[in-house]
Amino acid sequence: MTEAATAVNTPLSLTGDYTLDPTHTRIGFSVRHAMVSNVKGQFGTFSGTAHLDEDNVANSYAEVDIDVASITTGNDDRDNHLRTSDFFDAEKFPKIVFKATGAEQVGEGQHVLRGDLTIKDVTRPIEVHFEEVGRGLDPWGGFRIGFEGSATISRKDWGLTYNMAIETGGVVIADKVKLEFDVEAVRNA
Repeated sequence: MTEAATAVNTPLSLTGDYTLDPTHTRIGFSVRHAMVSNVKGQFGTFSGTAHLDEDNVANSYAEVDIDVASITTGNDDRDNHLRTSDFFDAEKFPKIVFKATGAEQVGEGQHVLRGDLTIKDVTRPIEVHFEEVGRGLDPWGGFRIGFEGSATISRKDWGLTYNMAIETGGVVIADKVKLEFDVEAVRNA
């Protein structure tokens, strides 16, 4: 068995400082459209750091900066509309920022990260529920950790109120938005 294979099978402490790996991380969202389907999207440009303390999870923290203009939903017209003042107003508010204010382990490999989410000029608290999906050494000697997480927010809480009524009742864009995180982070040397 190789040293890397042995390390992957050996529990390694995750305590340390990390940087998000943007090529292996997805920061996305899902929102109901026309009351019948979900539109999914993501942000292609972001950066983030974290300090993880396995022995005292409450000492863990993270910060993520997201480039609003990097939003993509698979439809150029929709993406351009989302960048306007009807939604994110990317020219005036180019970043979405999440700053963790607390962390808690709620089960084996299960964590809640509490923090402040700033969209446009509004900052509100949210809770993101994360599950650890793996940790270990990569082929280059780096230590990586993976998490999947989600949170559901009301977009109206951040002043994202644009909508249109549907003739048969309801609205085109639901208020509830599911935030989705597939995170891979590399421990700093």
